[in-house]
Amino acid sequence: MPLNVLFTFVIGSVLGWILVKITKAPKDLRGVILGCCAAGNLGNMLLIIVLAVCNEKGGPFGVPDVCTGNGMAYVSLSMAIGSLYIWSYVYNIVRIYSSKDSDEAKPDGLPETAESATERNESSEDPSLGESHMQHLELNFSGSEEKAKVPFPENIKRSFLKFIRKPSLRRLFAPSIIGAIVGLMIGIVPPFRKVLIGDSAPLHAIEDSADMVGKAAIPIMTLIVGANLLRGLKGSRVPLSVIIGIVAIRYIILPILGVVIIKYAIHFGLVHSDPLYQYVLLLQFALPPAISVGTMSQLFGVGQTECSVIMLWTNALATVSMTVWSTFFIWFVR
Repeated sequence: MPLNVLFTFVIGSVLGWILVKITKAPKDLRGVILGCCAAGNLGNMLLIIVLAVCNEKGGPFGVPDVCTGNGMAYVSLSMAIGSLYIWSYVYNIVRIYSSKDSDEAKPDGLPETAESATERNESSEDPSLGESHMQHLELNFSGSEEKAKVPFPENIKRSFLKFIRKPSLRRLFAPSIIGAIVGLMIGIVPPFRKVLIGDSAPLHAIEDSADMVGKAAIPIMTLIVGANLLRGLKGSRVPLSVIIGIVAIRYIILPILGVVIIKYAIHFGLVHSDPLYQYVLLLQFALPPAISVGTMSQLFGVGQTECSVIMLWTNALATVSMTVWSTFFIWFVR
């Protein structure tokens, strides 16, 4: 499952990058567009669909109690893995594009200041100083010319090496990532689970408190998206082609690629034979964009209203898309 979720993020971001290049979207919105294409709603949306299918009378996945128990386990693991990817991979994509405008190239020509004029006069009086100064200017000019003519692949390589050499743990490990890691540790390590999880656990109050805070998180994120919706509908800079492209990526291209990937994984024995497990893996390719992307846009102050408009259209069309794909996936795994 971790690899399958990673496939959805990587393939979605690649398709989003192609969409950005084709539509020539505004630079400050590219991070939001890539985030909407890469991150699916692996939280409440997946939970609602799986529980609804399991609790249906005569459901396709057997006894409702067994289906619900296994489905909750699959969805919980999917939520934990998705949270790690969203707040590490997508978070840094949105962060990089939100701060990219400050790193744009400066104007070619600047007015000569008094200090530069004085340095020029001094260099003309002192030949040795003038020679060294001219060499310094030539080096600066050649460096700036080289920077301006860097090929696109080389630019990506330099940015990647810069990120590797100067990592920022504070930016990489967002609070949600730390929370997901702590939650996985508590759920995996038996001593922690016995102390914190269950009605008879000594520290059961901590679980109740975390559960209350977690239940309030999803409505709060929805309110943040809705609060920017009215202003976004009145004046949004999102081109219609971008919205159509995101819808096509999330609801047409990704699900088709997901069917191909899961089919070959089943053929080579790489996926468990449980139909419910395969159904969850397929659903991960057909989900609408994650609401967390709207939270990130609010956090960095870039594309809040535009992200809300994207969320409106994608979630409105999800009612039709999820119905069609869910029906097809059930038929596919049976």
